[in-house]
Amino acid sequence: MTASADRISAAYQAQLARRRSYGTVLWAIFIALMVAGFGMADARNAGGFWQGLPAIADYPAQLIAEAWAKAANLPGHMWRALPALVETLNIAAASTLIGALGGGIMALLATPGLAPWPRMVPVFRRLLDICRAIPELVIALVLIFVLGGGPVPAVIAIAFHTTGALGKLFSEVAENASLKPVEGLESVGAGWLQRVWFGILPQVAPNWASYAMLRFEINIRASAILGFVGAGGIGYELRNAISWGQGRYDAAAAIFILLFATIVLFDQLTSVARQRLVRGQEQGEAGGRI
Repeated sequence: MTASADRISAAYQAQLARRRSYGTVLWAIFIALMVAGFGMADARNAGGFWQGLPAIADYPAQLIAEAWAKAANLPGHMWRALPALVETLNIAAASTLIGALGGGIMALLATPGLAPWPRMVPVFRRLLDICRAIPELVIALVLIFVLGGGPVPAVIAIAFHTTGALGKLFSEVAENASLKPVEGLESVGAGWLQRVWFGILPQVAPNWASYAMLRFEINIRASAILGFVGAGGIGYELRNAISWGQGRYDAAAAIFILLFATIVLFDQLTSVARQRLVRGQEQGEAGGRI
């Protein structure tokens, strides 16, 4: 018995040693790639990184100094930027709604045990991978070239990526749902849509809503970033203010402050809503066990 325990302990220690060695090798490769990539980027930039490093704080200092000197103008700039902020929020909301609907449908089609076509599950999973793999910025640039500037390319680009991201999360939640209600509905002749609607959605809805609200926060930032490439919204106004340089730094600071305050506000609101959803779900599960 002791010899068997010693063999098990020795095998366990050997496995731990192998894992540590694998981890060390992977970290060494990662560091080597980082150093090589940084060296290549610095060489292509003609060594400008090290020359510009001491001046990294110059632009923020100039922006803050000019904004402080023209602090009286900040409320007016914020008011003028408000329509662009509303457009950014509309882009984020529309893309989140479309992405959540698309992600929910794709999640049900890509979840083993729930999908109506089990053999197509790998295909739908790969489609979700493709949606997540392509950055919103790349999609937006292509759509702006085809459709022109404006909020429509931004909505499509963000919704495409949101479908992949939420579809993956939704699918993981659906995999953990109980199949007993589905089996009960199937026994009385319910169709696939009825089984999903009455047996699965009531279980996953709180988590799905929580993930969708979290994604809405992310999409606000994404829509602001896409404004820099001509997709409209407050990002477009910020790019214009920055491109004018000194003399318009107060407008750029006002837009920064407005965008930061908006993100913080929606972060707090969605956090409270998510906590209530999760708390309500936990109470419902506890009541069900009683």
